[in-house]
Amino acid sequence: MIIDRITNAHLYVDLGPGIKRAFNYIQLTDFLALNVGRYEIEGPNMYVMVQEYATKPKDQGRWEAHRRYIDLHYIIRGTERIGYAHLSRLAPGVYDADKDFLALSGEGDFLTLASGGFMLLMPEDAHMPGISADAPGLVKKAVVKIGLA
Repeated sequence: MIIDRITNAHLYVDLGPGIKRAFNYIQLTDFLALNVGRYEIEGPNMYVMVQEYATKPKDQGRWEAHRRYIDLHYIIRGTERIGYAHLSRLAPGVYDADKDFLALSGEGDFLTLASGGFMLLMPEDAHMPGISADAPGLVKKAVVKIGLA
């Protein structure tokens, strides 16, 4: 897991060609002009989901991880807390292969991301997105899904 500001993306582009293309896409896209939805970048191998939602209390969140994709969460507008835990710290639930979604349970740490911040999550990085920082607030976020294959 890496957490930083998008202005420092250049520090992470050597982690892999897909990660480099994802950061380039974020830096070249006017997300404020995009509607909520899924946008193909490189077909199913790389796409972005633009989301808008109200953050929620921690007890309403759920832990998740993915096996086929790296996640790059980028906060366009607003502030949210995102939980983080290594998979080894959580109990696995059911894996939905069609959605590449592994449900998990347990406890982790929480980090706050504000506008311009990002979190890069590998398959071993469980996360709980969309949690309120101090009080519920509106967030616009882009999640770039970077295929591992």
